[in-house]
Amino acid sequence: MALLFKFLKKARDKQAAQRDRNTFQTDHGILVFEHTSEVIQAERRLKQSGWDVRVMGPPPEIQTGCDLVIVFPLIEQLEIVRLLAANNNEPLQVVPVTDPLLEPVSLFQTKDFGDYLMIRAANMKITVDKQTRIIVNISGGGCPDVPWLAGVMVGQQLDAAPDPLEIGHTLCGYALGLACKEMKRQCLP
Repeated sequence: MALLFKFLKKARDKQAAQRDRNTFQTDHGILVFEHTSEVIQAERRLKQSGWDVRVMGPPPEIQTGCDLVIVFPLIEQLEIVRLLAANNNEPLQVVPVTDPLLEPVSLFQTKDFGDYLMIRAANMKITVDKQTRIIVNISGGGCPDVPWLAGVMVGQQLDAAPDPLEIGHTLCGYALGLACKEMKRQCLP
């Protein structure tokens, strides 16, 4: 029975990935920024304004800017760029995703170790006991707040641990927040 559920989940994930890939090719664009802090500010500002945006990795064909891009609905380009410009947060480039080579890449890698599940976002990893949903490890990154974040979060229930997006102050804290959010999506009902 468990194998059947695993097979069905894998088939569903594959269909979702294909659907996402097709969507990027037709109606999305990416915002490229010079620094990661600009991506974080733009994401926060756009989400607060109600835009449906996602942070992802840049496609290999885009060599400028930082290691993150914002994916947005292309039809909203004018309004989004206008909002960012009004807040001194303009992107370096706005690229329509019209070619498969321009598709942004997922920031997440998931590794199942049997009793434990690890999710990596950029350079940060979070590992959770699948039975108890207790955070057993946080690693990666070289930012000064990583040891403090690990000290606060390891040993906590996933749903009760503090959100690194709120308490972190660096790119590593931001990446850990994304990994934590993805872990909750995969582990919590």
